[in-house]
Amino acid sequence: MKLGLLQLSSYQVAALRILAAGLILLPITIKHISSIPITKLFILFLSGSLGSLIPAFLFCIAEEKIDSALAGTLNSLTPVFVIITGVIFFKNQISKNKTIGIAIAFIGCILLMLSKSHLQTNQHFASLFLIILATLLYGFNVNMVSKNLLHIPSLHIASIALSLNAIPALLALIFTGYFNLPLWNNNILKASGAAVVLGLIGTAIATILFYVLVKRAGGIFASMVTYGIPFVAIAWGFVYGENFGWLEIFCLLIILIGVYYSNKKDKKIT
Repeated sequence: MKLGLLQLSSYQVAALRILAAGLILLPITIKHISSIPITKLFILFLSGSLGSLIPAFLFCIAEEKIDSALAGTLNSLTPVFVIITGVIFFKNQISKNKTIGIAIAFIGCILLMLSKSHLQTNQHFASLFLIILATLLYGFNVNMVSKNLLHIPSLHIASIALSLNAIPALLALIFTGYFNLPLWNNNILKASGAAVVLGLIGTAIATILFYVLVKRAGGIFASMVTYGIPFVAIAWGFVYGENFGWLEIFCLLIILIGVYYSNKKDKKIT
Protein backbone atom coordinates (compact mmCIF):
# COMPACT_ATOMS: atom_id res chain seq x y z
CA MET A 1 0.00 0.00 0.00
CA LYS A 2 2.77 2.43 0.93
CA LEU A 3 4.56 1.91 -2.39
CA GLY A 4 1.34 2.13 -4.38
CA LEU A 5 0.30 5.35 -2.69
CA LEU A 6 3.49 7.08 -3.84
CA GLN A 7 1.98 7.55 -7.32
CA LEU A 8 -1.65 6.45 -7.18
CA SER A 9 -4.65 7.59 -5.16
CA SER A 10 -5.93 5.49 -2.29
CA TYR A 11 -9.00 4.54 -4.35
CA GLN A 12 -6.84 3.39 -7.26
CA VAL A 13 -4.52 1.27 -5.10
CA ALA A 14 -7.46 -0.43 -3.37
CA ALA A 15 -9.38 -1.00 -6.60
CA LEU A 16 -6.33 -2.34 -8.45
CA ARG A 17 -5.65 -4.68 -5.54
CA ILE A 18 -9.13 -6.24 -5.66
CA LEU A 19 -9.24 -6.30 -9.47
CA ALA A 20 -5.94 -8.22 -9.59
CA ALA A 21 -7.17 -10.72 -6.99
CA GLY A 22 -10.47 -11.21 -8.80
CA LEU A 23 -8.87 -11.69 -12.22
CA ILE A 24 -6.30 -14.25 -11.09
CA LEU A 25 -9.10 -16.33 -9.55
CA LEU A 26 -11.56 -15.78 -12.42
CA PRO A 27 -10.88 -19.17 -14.14
CA ILE A 28 -11.85 -20.97 -10.92
CA THR A 29 -14.94 -18.80 -10.62
CA ILE A 30 -16.05 -19.55 -14.20
CA LYS A 31 -15.61 -23.28 -13.58
CA HIS A 32 -17.49 -23.51 -10.29
CA ILE A 33 -19.98 -20.62 -10.06
CA SER A 34 -22.74 -22.71 -11.69
CA SER A 35 -22.56 -25.15 -8.76
CA ILE A 36 -23.36 -22.44 -6.23
CA PRO A 37 -27.04 -21.96 -5.28
CA ILE A 38 -28.42 -18.61 -6.41
CA THR A 39 -29.37 -17.81 -2.81
CA LYS A 40 -25.72 -18.07 -1.79
CA LEU A 41 -24.28 -15.85 -4.53
CA PHE A 42 -25.35 -12.65 -2.78
CA ILE A 43 -23.76 -13.85 0.47
CA LEU A 44 -20.56 -14.63 -1.45
CA PHE A 45 -20.58 -11.14 -2.99
CA LEU A 46 -21.26 -9.62 0.42
CA SER A 47 -18.41 -11.65 1.94
CA GLY A 48 -16.03 -10.32 -0.69
CA SER A 49 -17.23 -6.77 -0.06
CA LEU A 50 -17.04 -6.89 3.75
CA GLY A 51 -13.91 -9.02 3.94
CA SER A 52 -11.86 -7.52 1.11
CA LEU A 53 -13.27 -4.70 -1.03
CA ILE A 54 -14.43 -2.16 1.56
CA PRO A 55 -11.53 -2.79 4.01
CA ALA A 56 -9.07 -2.36 1.14
CA PHE A 57 -10.43 1.14 0.53
CA LEU A 58 -10.59 1.96 4.25
CA PHE A 59 -6.98 0.92 4.84
CA CYS A 60 -5.66 2.81 1.83
CA ILE A 61 -7.54 5.99 2.70
CA ALA A 62 -6.33 5.74 6.31
CA GLU A 63 -2.72 5.13 5.34
CA GLU A 64 -2.64 8.43 3.48
CA LYS A 65 -2.73 10.01 6.94
CA ILE A 66 -1.29 7.50 9.43
CA ASP A 67 1.69 5.16 9.57
CA SER A 68 1.36 1.57 8.38
CA ALA A 69 2.71 0.37 11.74
CA LEU A 70 -0.20 2.03 13.53
CA ALA A 71 -2.70 0.65 11.02
CA GLY A 72 -1.28 -2.84 11.47
CA THR A 73 -1.48 -2.53 15.24
CA LEU A 74 -5.17 -1.61 15.17
CA ASN A 75 -5.77 -4.58 12.88
CA SER A 76 -5.17 -6.79 15.93
CA LEU A 77 -8.67 -5.81 17.11
CA THR A 78 -10.21 -8.18 14.54
CA PRO A 79 -10.72 -11.13 16.94
CA VAL A 80 -12.47 -8.79 19.38
CA PHE A 81 -14.93 -7.73 16.68
CA VAL A 82 -15.47 -11.37 15.73
CA ILE A 83 -16.79 -11.86 19.25
CA ILE A 84 -18.78 -8.60 19.39
CA THR A 85 -20.48 -9.01 16.00
CA GLY A 86 -21.09 -12.69 16.78
CA VAL A 87 -23.00 -11.75 19.91
CA ILE A 88 -24.94 -8.84 18.38
CA PHE A 89 -25.82 -10.22 14.95
CA PHE A 90 -25.45 -13.99 15.19
CA LYS A 91 -26.67 -14.68 18.74
CA ASN A 92 -23.40 -16.24 19.88
CA GLN A 93 -22.85 -16.67 23.60
CA ILE A 94 -20.37 -14.41 25.36
CA SER A 95 -18.41 -15.58 28.40
CA LYS A 96 -16.89 -13.66 31.30
CA ASN A 97 -13.42 -14.02 29.82
CA LYS A 98 -14.58 -12.58 26.51
CA THR A 99 -16.15 -9.58 28.24
CA ILE A 100 -12.99 -8.87 30.24
CA GLY A 101 -10.76 -9.41 27.20
CA ILE A 102 -12.80 -7.02 25.05
CA ALA A 103 -12.55 -4.35 27.76
CA ILE A 104 -8.77 -4.77 28.02
CA ALA A 105 -8.32 -4.63 24.24
CA PHE A 106 -10.34 -1.44 23.91
CA ILE A 107 -8.41 0.18 26.76
CA GLY A 108 -5.23 -0.62 24.85
CA CYS A 109 -6.76 0.83 21.69
CA ILE A 110 -7.74 4.07 23.43
CA LEU A 111 -4.28 4.39 25.00
CA LEU A 112 -2.70 3.83 21.61
CA MET A 113 -4.75 6.62 20.05
CA LEU A 114 -3.98 8.95 22.97
CA SER A 115 -0.27 8.16 22.64
CA LYS A 116 -0.33 9.69 19.16
CA SER A 117 -0.75 13.28 20.32
CA HIS A 118 -0.46 14.69 16.79
CA LEU A 119 -3.51 12.68 15.76
CA GLN A 120 -5.75 14.27 18.35
CA THR A 121 -5.76 17.77 16.87
CA ASN A 122 -6.41 17.19 13.16
CA GLN A 123 -8.18 15.06 10.60
CA HIS A 124 -5.67 12.21 11.06
CA PHE A 125 -7.61 11.09 14.12
CA ALA A 126 -10.53 10.08 11.90
CA SER A 127 -8.22 7.73 9.99
CA LEU A 128 -7.90 5.57 13.08
CA PHE A 129 -11.62 4.94 13.03
CA LEU A 130 -11.45 3.86 9.39
CA ILE A 131 -9.08 1.06 10.45
CA ILE A 132 -11.34 0.14 13.37
CA LEU A 133 -14.33 0.06 10.99
CA ALA A 134 -12.37 -2.27 8.69
CA THR A 135 -11.68 -4.67 11.57
CA LEU A 136 -15.37 -4.57 12.51
CA LEU A 137 -16.25 -5.59 8.94
CA TYR A 138 -13.67 -8.37 9.12
CA GLY A 139 -15.31 -9.62 12.30
CA PHE A 140 -18.80 -9.60 10.80
CA ASN A 141 -17.57 -11.40 7.68
CA VAL A 142 -15.92 -14.18 9.68
CA ASN A 143 -19.20 -14.88 11.48
CA MET A 144 -21.20 -14.70 8.27
CA VAL A 145 -18.94 -17.21 6.52
CA SER A 146 -18.99 -19.51 9.55
CA LYS A 147 -22.78 -19.47 9.67
CA ASN A 148 -23.69 -19.56 5.99
CA LEU A 149 -20.87 -20.83 3.76
CA LEU A 150 -19.21 -23.74 5.53
CA HIS A 151 -20.57 -26.24 3.01
CA ILE A 152 -18.85 -24.45 0.10
CA PRO A 153 -15.14 -25.24 -0.55
CA SER A 154 -12.79 -22.48 0.64
CA LEU A 155 -11.21 -22.02 -2.79
CA HIS A 156 -14.64 -21.51 -4.35
CA ILE A 157 -15.68 -19.00 -1.66
CA ALA A 158 -12.56 -16.87 -2.13
CA SER A 159 -12.58 -17.09 -5.92
CA ILE A 160 -16.24 -16.22 -6.47
CA ALA A 161 -16.32 -13.55 -3.77
CA LEU A 162 -13.26 -11.74 -5.15
CA SER A 163 -14.19 -12.16 -8.83
CA LEU A 164 -17.63 -10.67 -8.21
CA ASN A 165 -16.09 -7.75 -6.34
CA ALA A 166 -13.63 -7.17 -9.17
CA ILE A 167 -16.56 -5.56 -11.02
CA PRO A 168 -17.03 -2.59 -8.64
CA ALA A 169 -13.23 -2.40 -8.36
CA LEU A 170 -12.96 -2.00 -12.15
CA LEU A 171 -15.66 0.68 -12.09
CA ALA A 172 -13.71 2.53 -9.38
CA LEU A 173 -10.58 2.49 -11.55
CA ILE A 174 -12.54 3.85 -14.51
CA PHE A 175 -14.23 6.65 -12.55
CA THR A 176 -10.99 7.71 -10.80
CA GLY A 177 -9.25 8.10 -14.15
CA TYR A 178 -6.67 5.36 -13.65
CA PHE A 179 -6.72 4.33 -17.32
CA ASN A 180 -6.06 7.95 -18.35
CA LEU A 181 -2.74 7.95 -16.49
CA PRO A 182 0.57 7.44 -18.34
CA LEU A 183 0.54 3.75 -17.44
CA TRP A 184 3.88 3.08 -19.15
CA ASN A 185 5.63 5.66 -16.96
CA ASN A 186 8.19 3.84 -14.81
CA ASN A 187 6.91 5.29 -11.51
CA ILE A 188 3.28 4.50 -12.36
CA LEU A 189 4.30 0.97 -13.34
CA LYS A 190 6.07 0.44 -10.00
CA ALA A 191 3.10 1.74 -8.03
CA SER A 192 0.65 -0.35 -10.07
CA GLY A 193 2.90 -3.39 -9.70
CA ALA A 194 2.93 -2.97 -5.93
CA ALA A 195 -0.89 -2.85 -5.86
CA VAL A 196 -1.14 -5.92 -8.12
CA VAL A 197 1.31 -7.92 -5.99
CA LEU A 198 -0.69 -6.88 -2.93
CA GLY A 199 -3.82 -8.20 -4.61
CA LEU A 200 -2.28 -11.51 -5.69
CA ILE A 201 -0.51 -12.32 -2.43
CA GLY A 202 -2.13 -10.20 0.27
CA THR A 203 -5.69 -10.72 -0.98
CA ALA A 204 -6.12 -13.72 -3.31
CA ILE A 205 -3.76 -16.22 -1.65
CA ALA A 206 -4.30 -14.86 1.85
CA THR A 207 -8.09 -14.97 1.51
CA ILE A 208 -8.06 -18.60 0.36
CA LEU A 209 -5.85 -19.61 3.28
CA PHE A 210 -7.99 -17.61 5.70
CA TYR A 211 -11.23 -19.27 4.59
CA VAL A 212 -9.56 -22.68 4.89
CA LEU A 213 -8.65 -21.79 8.47
CA VAL A 214 -12.17 -20.52 9.24
CA LYS A 215 -13.68 -23.80 8.03
CA ARG A 216 -11.18 -26.02 9.82
CA ALA A 217 -10.63 -24.20 13.10
CA GLY A 218 -13.53 -21.77 13.51
CA GLY A 219 -13.89 -18.03 13.05
CA ILE A 220 -12.41 -16.82 16.31
CA PHE A 221 -9.29 -18.95 16.03
CA ALA A 222 -8.83 -17.98 12.37
CA SER A 223 -9.07 -14.28 13.22
CA MET A 224 -6.21 -14.71 15.67
CA VAL A 225 -3.80 -14.64 12.72
CA THR A 226 -4.04 -10.89 13.23
CA TYR A 227 -1.79 -11.39 16.26
CA GLY A 228 1.14 -11.41 13.85
CA ILE A 229 0.14 -8.50 11.63
CA PRO A 230 1.19 -5.69 14.05
CA PHE A 231 4.70 -7.09 14.42
CA VAL A 232 5.15 -7.38 10.66
CA ALA A 233 3.72 -3.88 10.16
CA ILE A 234 5.98 -2.41 12.86
CA ALA A 235 9.02 -4.09 11.29
CA TRP A 236 8.22 -2.57 7.90
CA GLY A 237 7.52 0.73 9.63
CA PHE A 238 11.05 0.78 10.98
CA VAL A 239 12.39 -0.01 7.50
CA TYR A 240 10.57 3.02 6.12
CA GLY A 241 11.53 5.28 9.03
CA GLU A 242 8.12 5.50 10.71
CA ASN A 243 7.93 6.74 14.27
CA PHE A 244 6.72 3.89 16.47
CA GLY A 245 8.23 3.91 19.97
CA TRP A 246 8.08 1.92 23.19
CA LEU A 247 4.84 3.58 24.31
CA GLU A 248 3.05 2.35 21.19
CA ILE A 249 4.53 -1.13 21.64
CA PHE A 250 3.26 -1.14 25.25
CA CYS A 251 -0.25 -0.28 23.99
CA LEU A 252 0.03 -3.07 21.43
CA LEU A 253 0.84 -5.56 24.18
CA ILE A 254 -2.25 -4.43 26.12
CA ILE A 255 -4.41 -5.01 23.02
CA LEU A 256 -2.92 -8.45 22.45
CA ILE A 257 -3.40 -9.39 26.11
CA GLY A 258 -7.07 -8.42 25.76
CA VAL A 259 -7.44 -10.43 22.57
CA TYR A 260 -5.75 -13.43 24.18
CA TYR A 261 -7.94 -13.20 27.28
CA SER A 262 -11.12 -12.86 25.21
CA ASN A 263 -10.30 -16.13 23.44
CA LYS A 264 -9.30 -17.97 26.62
CA LYS A 265 -11.69 -20.67 27.76
CA ASP A 266 -13.52 -20.11 31.02
CA LYS A 267 -12.52 -22.43 33.83
CA LYS A 268 -15.24 -24.90 34.68
CA ILE A 269 -16.31 -25.03 38.30
CA THR A 270 -16.45 -28.59 39.64
